[in-house]
Amino acid sequence: MSASERQFDSVVVGSGPNGLAAAITLAQRGQSVLVLEAEPATGGGMRSAELTLPGFIHDVCAAVVPLALASPFFRTLPLAQHGLAFIQPDAPLAHPLDDGTAVIVERSVEQTATNLGPDGRSYARLFGPLARDWVKLEPLLLGSLKFPEHPVIGARFGLDALRSASSLAKSKFRDVPARALFAGLAAHSILPLEDSPSAAFGLTLGILAHAVGWPIVRGGTQKLADALAAHLRSLGGEVRTGSTVASIDELPPNSTVFCDVSPRALAAIAGSRFALGFHAALQRYRYSPGVCKVDWALDAPIPWKAPECARAGTVHVGGTLEEIARSERDAWSAVESPAPFVLLAQPTLFDSSRAPAGKHTAWGYCHVPNGWTKDVSGAIEAQIERFAPGFRSRILQRSVMRPSDLQAQNANLVGGDVGGGAVTLSQLFMRPTWRRYSTTDPRIYICSASTPPGGGVHGMCGHLAAKRALRK
Repeated sequence: MSASERQFDSVVVGSGPNGLAAAITLAQRGQSVLVLEAEPATGGGMRSAELTLPGFIHDVCAAVVPLALASPFFRTLPLAQHGLAFIQPDAPLAHPLDDGTAVIVERSVEQTATNLGPDGRSYARLFGPLARDWVKLEPLLLGSLKFPEHPVIGARFGLDALRSASSLAKSKFRDVPARALFAGLAAHSILPLEDSPSAAFGLTLGILAHAVGWPIVRGGTQKLADALAAHLRSLGGEVRTGSTVASIDELPPNSTVFCDVSPRALAAIAGSRFALGFHAALQRYRYSPGVCKVDWALDAPIPWKAPECARAGTVHVGGTLEEIARSERDAWSAVESPAPFVLLAQPTLFDSSRAPAGKHTAWGYCHVPNGWTKDVSGAIEAQIERFAPGFRSRILQRSVMRPSDLQAQNANLVGGDVGGGAVTLSQLFMRPTWRRYSTTDPRIYICSASTPPGGGVHGMCGHLAAKRALRK
């Protein structure tokens, strides 16, 4: 893009959920907005493609999107008019165990607790009040960092959230099933489970399972990106794909620029505009372990030993708390885990539009050291086979994406990090994005998963960044 083209009030670099949310927020206020996306399709982490065989639609990154349904901003948009539909699996989550049983997270806290035996009462005490108070917790968890509007409820959540997942699970639960369930929830943090604030992720995802569910998007997550882009165009915004921005200097000189990119990418394309200290902080930004992801085209559903796993859109495959904690430690220690914790989605059990009649898709990933180059799909499939004997015999085709492959198709996934950076306590409160979306250049904002409230398909980072810019 040349500076000689017509002037836009704002230019957004990147069309992930946050870039599109920022653009829509600006367009709603009458601004002229241009979104530039380097890849051939919009969406960032919200893309779908035929990764294995023709007719098998796989989500390239995000597949299960509870935060999209919970997002205060997305709720205000008429996305259904642009073809968006959410599907709620029968149960949000299953966690199989070696004895052939499985822990099932139901939409109901009480029903979930009933299946946890002696730990059921503790589960209900932990999650029941938080799920009932989700509407009051929502501004704290999906807003910018500020003093909570409901401090008592915020404190009740925060005192446990600041703990490590291992300590919280061991203090609240005494049996293997409940401890394993919480470990799987908390492992979404991509933190060692002995570190704070890994418990916050277990609590938040458990609350969402009960408060809004863990939905998938009918037809694939790309449909959410398409709906957001269509709504932006209806407001007069423009989206250009295949448009790489190597330098801020390529953009119209008087536009405000919003960057849905990671901190190191921001330093690369706009570093000359920033104060030296801020530029250095962007370059020091710490990333989490990456992921190795496998997509499968299947000739039949996964044959779980615990058949109730087929009721769940998401399955956590990893066994006990101790096993999951070991796997997550390995990823941080640059060690290949022999028994990785696998996060698995099986969307075609609930959305037949994603595969030919009678066929199925699934995907699973595990955490590996950042930038890891080895293919660990064999270990991933061995873990699934452990709880679903005969799984491998149902594979028609597989697609393996190592950290380098993920970064190649989305530059924001640095070293395969799908979360936007390490959510350690030190980085949470000392990261360069603590400036609340602004930078040392008054015309440049960052609005990615590396800014509050963090990773996930919710668009709030972009929405809040745009609102801040509009106030200024």
